[in-house]
Amino acid sequence: MRVELSDEARRLVALFEDEAAVTVRDCVVDEEHDQVVYLVKRGEMADAIGPGGQTVERVEERLGREVKLVEAAETAEDFVANALAPAAVYNVTVSENDDTVAYVEVAQEDRGAAIGREGRNIDAARQLAKRHFEIDGIELT
Repeated sequence: MRVELSDEARRLVALFEDEAAVTVRDCVVDEEHDQVVYLVKRGEMADAIGPGGQTVERVEERLGREVKLVEAAETAEDFVANALAPAAVYNVTVSENDDTVAYVEVAQEDRGAAIGREGRNIDAARQLAKRHFEIDGIELT
């Protein structure tokens, strides 16, 4: 699936790629939660974060908003699990009936991390999963 980026998203991708020297596959500007979500090429997450999180901190300072990183994945199940990090995801099952829904098994103590403050993590995961795997919803179990 081809994702179309706005001019602002393209500018933000260039900024992050210059700062981190990684490949960004997608960028979501989340105005509601005042954050920018970057989808980073698989295998490049450590470089994207930087030593002690320094790269993310520098980009957050430049943007004046929070940055969330998600590592790309080959399968919808792995993608959804990555998008809900830092929560520990035990299992993801994608069901295709009328809608395509990812059912995610998360430990009770990690539900808060999966959802995020004001729903920011699960909202970002839903948006990215829709864009890249045509998943209509994510439900925590």
